[in-house]
Amino acid sequence: MLQQIARQQDIVEIAPQGTTRKAAALAHVAEQYGYTYGMAYRTGFKNSLVQVRMYRDPQPDARVREAATITAHPQAGNRGTVPGLQQGSLKPLPEAVAAVAVLKDLITFDVMAQYVANRSQMVGSYLACAVLTLLLLIDTSPGEAIASGGAVALLITVAFQVGAIRRRKIAQRLTGAGYLPVRDEQGSQRFLRPGQHLPGDTNPFAA
Repeated sequence: MLQQIARQQDIVEIAPQGTTRKAAALAHVAEQYGYTYGMAYRTGFKNSLVQVRMYRDPQPDARVREAATITAHPQAGNRGTVPGLQQGSLKPLPEAVAAVAVLKDLITFDVMAQYVANRSQMVGSYLACAVLTLLLLIDTSPGEAIASGGAVALLITVAFQVGAIRRRKIAQRLTGAGYLPVRDEQGSQRFLRPGQHLPGDTNPFAA
């Protein structure tokens, strides 16, 4: 990640092995170098990786922040200190804990969008349960087939509801932190800082 930043790329991709907490910690580091959070999604084998995309912030204060960070951490990437993190780890320093927590919420909210059911997903899932029930009727009694299909449908319903409730709680925390809810081109809900725009081809975060 620091190599991407050193090249002053317009977009920095972060894909750490592990949890969204690690991704949030690295995103916080990128912010200190004048980048701002863009989006997150799961990728890789069995969606095991959280991919975070950071955009170079064109605002003047981002360049001031970048210059101050370079001055304060000249050996970052060469076993030196890294802004906001304990040396040699991805654990945030006390003063960075709150900022990393907000980034974790942003990342989690976006990643969960892949698993929050819309109408077509729910219809497809319940149709799959119906097909499963019909297949079970071939080898089992009607009562067992219906019970098995109903149990799967119940599990799917509970999973959808739990995901939706968790996402609503995250949305409340982001709103409390001053972020504004918006809709992207696909109609999905996102959260942005005041004055921030959704990512685009050019100058995505210009006020």
